Amino acid sequence: MTNQTAQDVRTNASRGLRALPAVGALLIMGVAIYARQAALQPAAELAQPKPAAKDGTAPAHTAKAVAAADKFLKSVDATLRAKAVFEFQSDKRARWSNLPITFVPRNGVRMGELSKEQREAAMDLVASVTSKEGYRKILDIIAGDDYLAAKGGGKGGKGGKGGKGLGFGFDNFFLAIFGTPSATDPWLVQFGGHHLAVNITVVGKDFVLTPTLTCAQPSSFTKDGKTIRPLGEEHDLAYKLMASLDEKQRAQAILKTRTSDLLLGPGKDGKEIAPDGLKGSEMNAKQQALLIDLAGAWVNIVQEDSAKDRMADIKANVKDTYFAWSGPTEAGSAAYFRVQGPTVVIEYAPQNGTDHIHTIVRDLGNDYGKKLVKR
Repeated sequence: MTNQTAQDVRTNASRGLRALPAVGALLIMGVAIYARQAALQPAAELAQPKPAAKDGTAPAHTAKAVAAADKFLKSVDATLRAKAVFEFQSDKRARWSNLPITFVPRNGVRMGELSKEQREAAMDLVASVTSKEGYRKILDIIAGDDYLAAKGGGKGGKGGKGGKGLGFGFDNFFLAIFGTPSATDPWLVQFGGHHLAVNITVVGKDFVLTPTLTCAQPSSFTKDGKTIRPLGEEHDLAYKLMASLDEKQRAQAILKTRTSDLLLGPGKDGKEIAPDGLKGSEMNAKQQALLIDLAGAWVNIVQEDSAKDRMADIKANVKDTYFAWSGPTEAGSAAYFRVQGPTVVIEYAPQNGTDHIHTIVRDLGNDYGKKLVKR
């Protein structure tokens, strides 16, 4: 190396050292500008769920549910949080019912205890584990209970004293979380009150709907000038399927013993019943499609990705799925019906007429995500 070259190297090095503070200042300015821009973004935008991880452990819909649960828990104080959270395997998770809360106390935080912002966070959590269609059904059932409360209670069913003071209306719905919201470990969202009990277990990418109870009283009412039928799709599809059956098929579908109430309703966790009625393999393609759609009226309550997987399973097992009926077959009448396949049992049971309906959906092998939790 010549003396001139060495001198050039020393000169350039000296210039580089003098430039370092300026570069550092530019970096600090850049970080500050980024932080200021991030602070100006809406919180909802910053909280958007991450795309699914490459290993599949944190899909977007699971991340969204976890974020919604965390947001709700952070919105309440320690006293309300203690009411809301239970151990995942707690025996209390079976404490759900179709009865008014004065008859069967519910788990969790009462909506009437929450501020407007806390209620919104609570319902955002419910929305995060259900489909748009399912969340709308939940709101319609709540609206029916508000209607019932405004009318001073309802008649029908056991008791039948008009229902005054029984705790109807949205204020008397409850939200509970069993387990710690997680993208991998199992946890459960339980939401309900009179005539509603939603139990959705989250295990990674899978959301398990069962057991979930959806009811309606009244079965039809008017809100904001619109007719609301919370269980209208369920009713209409069942009668359409029944009307499509020929005489031989009807004879197979109609149960020999009269059934009028839920066999697998509240308090019946772990109970099993034998399949009965008309088997899917005895139906034509159009009738099988109606049977699948009928099951979908319940299955599609859960978040869309999980509902899609469940519907694919039901479609694959349609030939081994039974349709059973008890009561009049004329559209608009009060009749019990049941859909039962290898992984789903659905019951629809009118209570003393057509204006008071109880329904349940279960997966006898996977209620509360039992199969997935064992993995």
